[in-house]
Amino acid sequence: MSGVFDALTPACILTAVEEELSVPLTGLTAPLPSYINRVYELATQADERLIVKFYRPGRWQQEALAEEHQFLLDCDAAEIPVVAPMVLQNGSTLGCWDGIYFTLFPKRSGREMNLHTDEDWRRLGSMIGRMHAVGMERDTEHRLVMHPESTTLPERDQLLAGGWMSSHMADRFKAVVDQVVEWALPLFEDAELHRIHGDCHRANVLERPGEGLMLIDFDDMVMGPAVQDFWLMLPGHAHACGHELTLMLEGYEPFVEFDDRQLGMIEILRAMRMIYFLAWCSTQADDYRFQSQFPEWGSEHFWQREVADLEQQVSIIEADRNRIRGGGNEY
Repeated sequence: MSGVFDALTPACILTAVEEELSVPLTGLTAPLPSYINRVYELATQADERLIVKFYRPGRWQQEALAEEHQFLLDCDAAEIPVVAPMVLQNGSTLGCWDGIYFTLFPKRSGREMNLHTDEDWRRLGSMIGRMHAVGMERDTEHRLVMHPESTTLPERDQLLAGGWMSSHMADRFKAVVDQVVEWALPLFEDAELHRIHGDCHRANVLERPGEGLMLIDFDDMVMGPAVQDFWLMLPGHAHACGHELTLMLEGYEPFVEFDDRQLGMIEILRAMRMIYFLAWCSTQADDYRFQSQFPEWGSEHFWQREVADLEQQVSIIEADRNRIRGGGNEY
């Protein structure tokens, strides 16, 4: 995947977007932070600000990108505060330049949500509940299914096959991932999976003064368990965040019934995300921008730290399992 965006010059960006908008642009192509895709702020000659996102080739099929956009459009139709993609001259929300798909959004600004009061947590739960109610209305065929067999095991194999770590570290890594999967599988047996945001952390929930909350960046949208969109917002591990979870559910459950058994999945999901992040990084290891941001990635010291972190997370999961068996579930 080395150099997949090398030809994406400002001139090419402007040409591609102008052809799909039939609207003249200024010369503004201001890059915005994004590791896996390429995102830029543009401006029309009428000074309307736009955001264009060029998707990394090979990550998502065209049909999967269309399903992400459909979820956004469904949320927008239900008056859930999201930034819906714009319909282009070709009649869809996806354009294509030299094999790279892109989409356009109107620029919407806001500040990262602060969670200071009980009511803040309830407001957050309400927004997630409304989004999940829409998410349950239709399935997807081309998005990932968040499940240890369809995500975590392939990610493990991808990392092991890539030759990224020494044989000693590979053995430790495989052992810890296999333990996570062994514990995860029973929890997923009866878990309902539906369209979720997938990456619902604080930077992706904006507060717009006078308007309220807004959800952004559905790039990791998957078919997954509802609780995935809860735990990334928490200030700590699940057993120490019972109050925050209770408040979120108070806001959530007027819109969607929540299966309380999913609370026991949180630390497993945290471990799965750690493994996912490592696999995500490996797909970009040859990218110059990635290398400049993560210069240590792939070194022996890097893997020692990352595997140790996974082993520590397994210890936390084991402690939670023992607490539950002992009747001390604090969720």
